[in-house]
Amino acid sequence: MQSRTPQGAEPGPTRADIEAGLSEELASVMSGARRRAVRDGDRQVDTAHLLHSLLEHEPQVRAVFEGGPQIARLLGYLVQRSIGYGLQWQGTVEDSGAVPLVASTKETVLSPAAAGAMEAAVDRAVLRGEPQAGGVDLLAALAADAECRAVEVLRSAGVDVAELLRRIEGGHGRRAGREAGCESGWTSAR
Repeated sequence: MQSRTPQGAEPGPTRADIEAGLSEELASVMSGARRRAVRDGDRQVDTAHLLHSLLEHEPQVRAVFEGGPQIARLLGYLVQRSIGYGLQWQGTVEDSGAVPLVASTKETVLSPAAAGAMEAAVDRAVLRGEPQAGGVDLLAALAADAECRAVEVLRSAGVDVAELLRRIEGGHGRRAGREAGCESGWTSAR
């Protein structure tokens, strides 16, 4: 089996590097995803856990979607994962080719795809000149990985992922968040 890391390439950022690049809100989302993984009996935090936690805790993420019915469908799929929809995922490693498994706290680990999404969210914030990633950064990273479980959930709920990415890049969540008086690392410099 060939390594995904090119010879001579530097190793990617550590968990501590990634967590230092998260806004307070996104760190809270991560904690929620870890709790959900433990509660669901999963050994890893996958991208669907991250999406679920984002939808529950981040008003700016919810603002990017087309409205209440779409969010309700998404949450419905995510809630069902432990009673059927996600059972095919239990005991398997979510790996869309992003990065190796990354250890986390309390015996849960980030799936390779989840670790890659977290890293991509931090990179997105840095490219924008922000010191920390926010929820919309993570949503963009999740939606950009066509092979991850979060995208499977989005598609199952009828979300046009390409349109979602266009809305994110167009700043829809940023504008809606400002109108609602929301603050996050995605819209405000820290």
